[in-house]
Amino acid sequence: MNRGALRAAARREWGPLFTTVRTALVSKKWRAVPLTLGSVALTACFQIVQNQSWGLRPVHDIGFVRAMDPLWLALLRTPLSLFVPALDLPVWGALVQILLVFGMAEICIGWWRTLLISYVTTLAGTLYARAAISFGPHNVFGVKASDALIVDTGPSAAVVGLAVFVCWRLGARWTTGAVIVGMIIEVVAKDNLAGKEHLAAILAALALCALAAWQDRRLQRGGPPSRPGSLVRAGSGAPPMNSSSRRRGPAQRLS
Repeated sequence: MNRGALRAAARREWGPLFTTVRTALVSKKWRAVPLTLGSVALTACFQIVQNQSWGLRPVHDIGFVRAMDPLWLALLRTPLSLFVPALDLPVWGALVQILLVFGMAEICIGWWRTLLISYVTTLAGTLYARAAISFGPHNVFGVKASDALIVDTGPSAAVVGLAVFVCWRLGARWTTGAVIVGMIIEVVAKDNLAGKEHLAAILAALALCALAAWQDRRLQRGGPPSRPGSLVRAGSGAPPMNSSSRRRGPAQRLS
């Protein structure tokens, strides 16, 4: 494949996504991503606090989630657990993930949809962990009982789910597939709870993609305007749809 063909393929795959993000950043600069900046700041704050001699217990009480905890407590802690960095991983990784993927999502689908998908996919991973432990280590979907003690925090499930949803909605289908294949390879290479939670987050994101596609078809058939709770809303900052992009499913109704 020559350079021209590669450039054309890259434009087809990432053109709508790149144009949407670049236009927003040029016109609004950092005002385009207030949720993302707040999320980065909150994650950094939790990292600083939990590494203080007095700070680990308060962070534990409001943001640590484990499968052994009562379900009501896990659900109560899940929103903030998304912003609590894992103790055994470098915090810069979480901060970069949030800055890039949350920022891309906030621009392309809006801040509240970004937050909604983040929580839905994180919750999918949290609930899956409980089911996986009940399945046991000899089930392909299960994990060992000791994984119930693992502190399950951080933005990784939300990042994976957002990446799948946004890339699919902006027509980057090969990138969507690459993310999914990468997570499958992670589970095969390192069969652990985190990897399987990422697959649960992907399934939740794909379900939301299907819901958004259904809303698209409803709008195309002349259905009523999307309600405030809809994943699709007409009139985003994405590039206008033409005949070729219509087949690829762009996101002019995303944010």
